[in-house]
Amino acid sequence: MADQVLTDTFFEHFELHPHLAAGLADCGFTRCTPIQALTLPVALTGRDVAGQAQTGTGKTCAFLVTVMNRLLTQPAIPERKDNDPRAVIVAPTRELAIQIDKDAQAIGRHTGLRFALIYGGVDYDKQRQQLRDGCDVIIATPGRLIDYFKQHVFSFRAVEATVIDEADRMFDLGFIKDVRYLLRKMPPREERQGMLFSATLSYRVLELAYEHMNQPEKLVVETEHVTADRVRQQVYFPAKEEKIPLLLNLLEHCNPQRSIVFVNTRAAAERVTQRLSRHGFKVGALSGDVPQAKRQKLLERFKQGAVDMLVATDVAARGLHIPDVTHVFNYDLPQDGEDYVHRIGRTARLGAEGDAISFACDLYAMNLPDIERYIGMKIPVQAIEAGWLAAPPARAHAEHARGEPAQALDSPPAAETVSHSDAGSAKAPAAKRRRRRRKSGGMQAASPAAGG
Repeated sequence: MADQVLTDTFFEHFELHPHLAAGLADCGFTRCTPIQALTLPVALTGRDVAGQAQTGTGKTCAFLVTVMNRLLTQPAIPERKDNDPRAVIVAPTRELAIQIDKDAQAIGRHTGLRFALIYGGVDYDKQRQQLRDGCDVIIATPGRLIDYFKQHVFSFRAVEATVIDEADRMFDLGFIKDVRYLLRKMPPREERQGMLFSATLSYRVLELAYEHMNQPEKLVVETEHVTADRVRQQVYFPAKEEKIPLLLNLLEHCNPQRSIVFVNTRAAAERVTQRLSRHGFKVGALSGDVPQAKRQKLLERFKQGAVDMLVATDVAARGLHIPDVTHVFNYDLPQDGEDYVHRIGRTARLGAEGDAISFACDLYAMNLPDIERYIGMKIPVQAIEAGWLAAPPARAHAEHARGEPAQALDSPPAAETVSHSDAGSAKAPAAKRRRRRRKSGGMQAASPAAGG
């Protein structure tokens, strides 16, 4: 963590279980971020909290420390069975659930607590068996969790703590009925600790908190702006057909170390990914229809640097902690302010700096006033420099061997992602076309002789 976002509150100031404290020390966590410094003094006493802070400021660590310390220092109810969880953490997306589990495994490495990661799109029977074998904490998305609960794979009778992460996103994705169902099936709010965290606490989120939590204390990290102060924001006003050349020129000009390009539709993701790949970038597409296994493989490649750019729909806007993302491009301006906040929150994580560059084209420019009203500031407008509306030359390493033509722009994109290492697959159609031309030429040359 960068010093700029750390407080003078140390984790060792709290009376944490020694095994939990050892895990935090192994992860290099010594001082708290502002949301952790606000949350832990309240939550560690067992009180309910509703916390708000900018994305990427340590909310996950705040509730994981609280949950683990409670389970380590208090006994479970006597009638608990081994497959009955003592804590349930609910996240709106698979990516966020996976990230929470990864953090839990790291922080809780010495605790002996068993974590079950439950989400859709992967092996159904394997997850069910994991629950039957026993767990202390379930980290899950709502749908798959309800499925196993209705099959009586486990019960909620022993739940001592519940966490709802990114609650506003639960509303956006239509999961709020599922969340309310789960909370109603758990012990009464007076008998369990409830925690709710989000980058934004709207009226509907607070209503959920007050309805299903026991007098929660609202904790807000005060900032001058809703968006991260260390994100340099700017907006350009291109026409729709000018966005691709402008993006290519900005990428050449900025030369980002690692970047995410956000679009509003899957079709746009496929189109932009293919154009960037043809230009020579190592790029992958991430949208809701990509199978979970391929999605995780792509994210790992992105984190490791094998892919240096993602083109993504809003499925990637929340819950992904990817370090060193230097630039976020809003190729399509989102429809509301919350999505804008979460998109640009993929950069400037934990005190780093980053750039958020948005395109307000004729199709989406009408969204800009609402976004600026939501974030409480005017986004600086940048002039498009002369020459930036003509596509720059393709990168040298993108040229195909022996001068073979690149894949046609309107050809079907790959099912998973396209990267420079996969670009050779585009040669096959060209080779087939050459064979057809040679065959056709040979037949034409033979036809006069046949006629004679």
